[in-house]
Amino acid sequence: MSGDHTTSGDHTPKIIGTVWGLLVLNTLGSAGAKTIVPLPRSLIQMVTMGALVAAFALALVVNVRLRVRPSAFVFLLTLLLVSSVFSSVHLESGFGALFRCVRLALFVGTLWLVSRWWDGSLTFVRHHIRMYLAVLGTVAAGAVLSPGAALPDLYGGRLVGALWPLTPPQIGQYAAVIIGLTVLLVLGRRTDRTSAVVVIVPSLVLLALTHTRTATLGLLIGLCLAIGSLVLNSGAARRFFAWAVLSATVAAVGFASALQTWFLRGQSQENFSSLTGRAKVWHALLAAPRSTTEYLFGAGLGDKSFGGLPIDNSWLAVFNEQGVIGVILVAAVIIVLGGVALLRPPSLQRACAIFLISYCAIASYTEAGLGDASPYLLHLAVAASLLAAPAPATPLPTPRVPRRHVPRWAQRSEVI
Repeated sequence: MSGDHTTSGDHTPKIIGTVWGLLVLNTLGSAGAKTIVPLPRSLIQMVTMGALVAAFALALVVNVRLRVRPSAFVFLLTLLLVSSVFSSVHLESGFGALFRCVRLALFVGTLWLVSRWWDGSLTFVRHHIRMYLAVLGTVAAGAVLSPGAALPDLYGGRLVGALWPLTPPQIGQYAAVIIGLTVLLVLGRRTDRTSAVVVIVPSLVLLALTHTRTATLGLLIGLCLAIGSLVLNSGAARRFFAWAVLSATVAAVGFASALQTWFLRGQSQENFSSLTGRAKVWHALLAAPRSTTEYLFGAGLGDKSFGGLPIDNSWLAVFNEQGVIGVILVAAVIIVLGGVALLRPPSLQRACAIFLISYCAIASYTEAGLGDASPYLLHLAVAASLLAAPAPATPLPTPRVPRRHVPRWAQRSEVI
């Protein structure tokens, strides 16, 4: 179907922001730290799944004519959904696999419905920042209300969600993403510095308290790539890049010991080299015997674990649950979005897309989520909205005046 011919960032219905917020709520997950007020996991799952159903319903109401924009990103996710259903119907992962397929179907269906308003504007970037800033607000509130619950010994004193069960990697991811996007908006002069400080400074504090190395590296490398795409066309980007390099050099020289301590998080060199034990799980997963069907299509959507331990790698999680076919489709998503971004002329939208794509690619090494409904797919969806070409406006039809009603002088002037 054709896209909406009147779309623009200013014409996006406000309800779309609500839809995006519900998608964010759905992807927060139900497992994590102990909260101040104990929340049953069944209740959290009911809330997150209800948020997804509500998001799909609202998107359907606002797009009742089912107008969507052609999107290679969502099309590839649809193929991934089909592959996931095929691998899950055998019930090797239990009925939960089919439930996760339904969830992924609603998630992809909602993205199709909101793709009508993907027009290359910064609308969804702003939605993304606002929603995740609200999530981080609950984290900060929990830290103020109960510092002991927010910095538990169970997680080595790292910041967790005390009001909603969020893990340190989740909080670090949300903080890093909105910091990077806000920095780019400032460089593009699309937001004022006061608003940027309100977003960036608290988010940096929360990121530091999580001690999340993946999020920190993703933020730094993603920003370098994004700002690098702007340096030839933006004086502000060149100045910021020079300032960032100088600051990084000073920090590396003057605070090398403190940075090393923060980066190691008190771990031994052996534990650090094995990526906190992840490598052992990865080796066991790759060594496990598989049938041809499991090799091609996986064992069905699961909880991203193997042998009771988290996989913590998007590519291996996809291989385990969706097989080689799933890995190829997920790789195609990254390659297509990255290729389109490289082919676009330099712009703020392109820089934001490059940041999001590179961040997800870097995080995929130590975090799972690219093969199922997750914040990472939402980040990539924002990138897809930024890379979409604006839909041409349809001119209003000019009423045809019958010739017999046109005065003679007007008829003569038409000839002249």
